[in-house]
Amino acid sequence: MGRTLYTNIQIFDGSGADLYPGEVLVEGNKITAVNQGTDEKLSTENAFIIDGKGATLMPGMVEAHAHLTWPTNVERTINAMKLPIEEHVLVTAQNARITLDYGFTSAYSAGSVGEKIEPHLRDMINAGHIPGPRLRASALEKGMEDVMGVPEGYDPTHDRSIEGLRQYIRDMKKLGCDTVKIMLSSDEGFQLGGSERLLYTQEEITAIGETAREENIWLACHSQSTESVKMACRAGFRNLFHCIHIDEEGLDLMEARKDDLFMSPAPGLLYARIHEAQDFGIGPKEARKMGAYLGLESNQKNIPKMRKRGIRVLPGGDYGFPYNPIGRNARDLDIFVKMFGFTTHEALVAATKHGGELVDWPVGMIKANMLADILLIDGDPTKDITVLQDLSKILSVMKDGKFHRAPPRRYEVFA
Repeated sequence: MGRTLYTNIQIFDGSGADLYPGEVLVEGNKITAVNQGTDEKLSTENAFIIDGKGATLMPGMVEAHAHLTWPTNVERTINAMKLPIEEHVLVTAQNARITLDYGFTSAYSAGSVGEKIEPHLRDMINAGHIPGPRLRASALEKGMEDVMGVPEGYDPTHDRSIEGLRQYIRDMKKLGCDTVKIMLSSDEGFQLGGSERLLYTQEEITAIGETAREENIWLACHSQSTESVKMACRAGFRNLFHCIHIDEEGLDLMEARKDDLFMSPAPGLLYARIHEAQDFGIGPKEARKMGAYLGLESNQKNIPKMRKRGIRVLPGGDYGFPYNPIGRNARDLDIFVKMFGFTTHEALVAATKHGGELVDWPVGMIKANMLADILLIDGDPTKDITVLQDLSKILSVMKDGKFHRAPPRRYEVFA
């Protein structure tokens, strides 16, 4: 589509400022002009005009902890994490489309069930062959041989030596991965006391970090234990997940790297295990054993400390379980507000501007020269952030200047 002009809209531009009336012009795949209401009206010549009728226009959101290969989504429950590869690839493509349906136009992978699925998925999306978010692709979650995660992190093709770990990073770069996830700690969901179990030595993680910088590939990590957070900070990891047992030294190290480090706690899974997993055999006792209460209580205590230090904390993560399906991702924003002390504006900034900084693309803000990843919302998410969980309220989703979901025809203006 050549020129698209949004008029009669309330704009949330990603900066955290209040909504303001205005217009937004898209030409090609970029935003080329933003009218802040009092400016002269933008030209309608040769433009496809959308009359927003007072709807909110905002940047597409960023899923900071994506598992697109995890099978369950809001359209289909699959009570398993591994499927025959032919079916798994198709389900992954469905998950990518659903993620985009719900307004997440970019995603940072937190690990896949296969080494090659996500790089190929990313390339198919980029070529326009299938719908999905912009993707920073990853491969298997690299874990220890005796720690069976979800999915299994054991990689039998590389040994555990320093050189084997270095070669793993090199090989993931050759596969086309943008990021590699390392299981630095275990998890209560894997084994009792797992969240405090460290799985690598500093020497091993330093070697991984050095090789990643040589290969120009990012690192992410499952880091629940105290020392795993510190190791990740020292080794140059970009996206840290969970950080349940972080202490003051760990906070100091994160703050020292706040310009190039992000923290994605993934509270949605913890919330689901406590409140929404009973039909899947997970009651309060099981949820506590799996660390759900521990994780949320830690997040409530530590995330405000991180924010005071300027550390960017991002929503999204661990969706794809039968009781925590893909498509429910925007619930994290409500959790950020109700449990972690964010205002609605701050939660929206985390999902847009800060998410754009994580994936390092010109996305996440409504301003000239940014890529045209744009949502039109029936409602005001700064007043009721749960509106983003309602597919019927997401009037349109534009990605790269093209409508993935066009607005209803009543919003179109015909000359």
